[in-house]
Amino acid sequence: MKGILAVICAIGLVPALAHAEAPEKAPGQSGAAVEAAASAEASPTVGLEQVVGDQIEIDRAARASQERVNELDDESNALLVEYRRALADAESFETYSAQLELQVRSQEEEKASMLRQLAEVETTSREVGPLMEKMLSTLDQFVALDMPFLVAERRDRVERLKEMMGRADVTISEKYRRIVEAYQVEMDYGRTVEAYEANLGDGSDARTVQFLRIGRVGLLYQTLDGRETGYWDVDGRKWVVDDQYADGFKEGIAVAKKVRAPELLILPVPAPKEAQS
Repeated sequence: MKGILAVICAIGLVPALAHAEAPEKAPGQSGAAVEAAASAEASPTVGLEQVVGDQIEIDRAARASQERVNELDDESNALLVEYRRALADAESFETYSAQLELQVRSQEEEKASMLRQLAEVETTSREVGPLMEKMLSTLDQFVALDMPFLVAERRDRVERLKEMMGRADVTISEKYRRIVEAYQVEMDYGRTVEAYEANLGDGSDARTVQFLRIGRVGLLYQTLDGRETGYWDVDGRKWVVDDQYADGFKEGIAVAKKVRAPELLILPVPAPKEAQS
């Protein structure tokens, strides 16, 4: 740039020097001769101006080229950033697509499983009905053949279940739940000790007595005045009066009511029997 300024300054000085150093017309010298001499001296100045002009054009072209190079460099950087962003987006979309593919596969498997279950619902509903009827019939027979404790309560429970089976407003699942619940109650009777008052006998012979149930291994009674004590004979399926268990009965009542801690009781227990297949 300093070289260009020097050349420009030189261009400005050349005409002045030309005028200052122009040869004066000698006495007797013709005008044509003077012009020829001036033309000969001015030719180097014209060539220098042409060189300076060409150099200016070259510098201008170089500056324009540099500006274009800078623009292309900025554009290239922008394209590179955009390309890298596109690669990152592509990788993200690929990962997301893989996750969606796994989810779709899982949903398809779940859908197939649900379709299989729906296909089995009709069969299950058709088979669970007879099963519940059989369970209820077995429960009814069990209560009838079991020790006669809480007879009214247990029979009433079975009757309510029978009435429920014919109702359309109760779902199959609810019917099944209630039957299983009744089985659970019967199972709990075999693990508890209970004392309660109820009638012994039917009709005019009925008496209010106190019962003591020891799981399902023993069922005894005692009159409210304590004068009579008896137990249920499993083999004979009848009540047997036996006052020798009066003290054991009273101790069992205290245990059942949690008045005293559990202890060994002297009570009639039926002999074990061999199971029959």
